[in-house]
Amino acid sequence: MDERVQRYVDMGVALGVNLGGKIVGAILVWVIGRLIIRGVLSVMQRSAALKKLDVTLAHYLESATSVLLNILLIIAVLSVFGVETTTFASLLAAVGIAIGMAWSGLLSNLAAGIFMILLRPFKVGDAVTAGGVTGKVHSIGLFATTLDTPDNIRTIVGNSKIFSDTIQNFSTNPFRRVDCTAQLAHGADHEAAIERLKARLALVPEVMKEPAPSVEILEFNLAGPVLAVRPFCHNDHYGTVFFATTKIIREELGKLGLPVPGQHVHIQQLAATPPLRNGNAEAYPAA
Repeated sequence: MDERVQRYVDMGVALGVNLGGKIVGAILVWVIGRLIIRGVLSVMQRSAALKKLDVTLAHYLESATSVLLNILLIIAVLSVFGVETTTFASLLAAVGIAIGMAWSGLLSNLAAGIFMILLRPFKVGDAVTAGGVTGKVHSIGLFATTLDTPDNIRTIVGNSKIFSDTIQNFSTNPFRRVDCTAQLAHGADHEAAIERLKARLALVPEVMKEPAPSVEILEFNLAGPVLAVRPFCHNDHYGTVFFATTKIIREELGKLGLPVPGQHVHIQQLAATPPLRNGNAEAYPAA
C-alpha cells in the first residue's frame, strides 16, 4: 500500500515539475516575444523608409505586422506545451472558416480596408464625408476608420460602409466654395448690393483672390430677389469664411439702407352673391 502511494506521489511530483517547467517556459516565451514585438514595432515607427510612405499606409503596415507577430507568438507559446504546429495550423484553419462564416461583415470590413489602402480615396488628416459622417480622418484601421467630426466627436465607421457609399474629399482640391444667400426686397437696388458685397468680401484675409467672390441673383420669391453670395477659400478656413460672409451680408445691406424684405400678398374680395327668394334657386332680378 505504501509503495503504491509513493508511486502516485512520485508521478504527481514528476507531472508537476514537467507542467511547471512548461508554464515557466511559456511565460518566458510570452514575455520575450512581447518585448521583441514592441521592439520591431518601435523600429518600424522610427524607420526612415516608413516615414517616406503615406501616413495611412504606414499605420496599416504597423497594424498588420502587429497582428501577424502576435499570432506567431501564440503558436510559439502553445508549442511549449507540446501542441504540434501542424495540428494548431489545422485547428486555426477550421476556426478561421467558422469565424469567416459567422463574421462575414467583419471580414468585409477587412477587405474594404485593404482596397481603401490600395486605392487611397483619402488619407489621415483629410476632411471628408464618408459613410454618412463628415469630419477629419484620424486613423484608418484594418476594420474601421476613425473620424473627428466638426463638433469634436470621435466617430468610428466600418470600412465596408465607407467603401460601399459615396465619399467626398474636401482636402483634395486646393480650394472650395462657400455658399450663402442674401434676401432683398422687390424695391431694393440689387446692383448696389452686389457691388458692395463683392468689395467687402475681397477684404477678408481667408477669401481667395482667384477665383474672385461671386455675387449674383439666384432666384426670386414673394419677398424679392435672392442673391447667391459665394466666396472661395481653403478647406481649413471654411468655417471662418462662412460666418464672416453672413456677418458681411447683415452689415453691408444694413448700411445701404435697403427696404426690409417682406412677402407681399394681395387679397381680392369678390362681389356678394344675391340672396335666394323663398329658399329656391330663383334669384331676385338685378336692379
